[in-house]
Formats: sequence, structure tokens, C-alpha cells
Amino acid sequence: MPATPTGRTTDDKGPATATEPVPCRVVVCRDCCCGSPKVTGVDHAAQTERLRAAAPVRVSACLDVCEHANVIVVQPSAEGRAAGARPVWLGLVNDPDATEDIVAWTRAGGPGVAPRPDILDLYAITPPRRRTGS
Repeated sequence: MPATPTGRTTDDKGPATATEPVPCRVVVCRDCCCGSPKVTGVDHAAQTERLRAAAPVRVSACLDVCEHANVIVVQPSAEGRAAGARPVWLGLVNDPDATEDIVAWTRAGGPGVAPRPDILDLYAITPPRRRTGS
């Protein structure tokens, strides 16, 4: 069974208060391939910290899309979910510019609130649960 962004996680920020809106959240895969020396030339810790500067980040065990390492999932805020948004899975996020594009999008509100920058379409992948067998 494919893993989901609700697997083994850590979260560095507490929940929003009753007066603050619930922001979009980011899940970063940091297990067998993502976040490991297998993906060379990436400062994985710096990438995670940069994302944490924009939104709450959860570090997950393997999300079962190792061929797309590093995988980042942007989950919609409460407002985004109310607008019908679904989590957006991004793969091969191995470039600081791509990380900055994700940061800018999450700060703008993320899925369902702000349009996804066209450049992030290049990183969009299908989550494992939506794949069909051949």
C-alpha cells in the first residue's frame, strides 16, 4: 500500500489559534531516497528550513514515489479545501529556484487560494494512490 503524507512525521509549528486562519501546509519526504545522499547536490536541510520559513512543514517517511526524489506535497489550507483544492504533489524538487517558487506559492495561499505558478507544472506528479495499473 502506498504511503501517504500522514505517515511518520514531525511538525515544528503548533496549530493556528482560533483567530488565525489555518495556512496551507507542506510535507517533505525525507526517507530512503528523498533527502538522502542518493540525490546529490541538494542541501536537504536548507531546503526544509526554507520551506519552514513560509509554511508549517511536516517531515514524512517514504511517500512511495522514489523515482521523483525529492518529493514535496503542498496541502491546501482550510480556505483552499473549502474551494475544492486537493494536495499538490511535486517531484524532482532538487533546485533552489523550484524551492523558492514553492515558498512564494505557499505564502500567497497555496492550492485553492493562489494560482499555481506555471513553472511548478513542470514538477507536478501523480500521487501513488491515483495511479492505475497497466
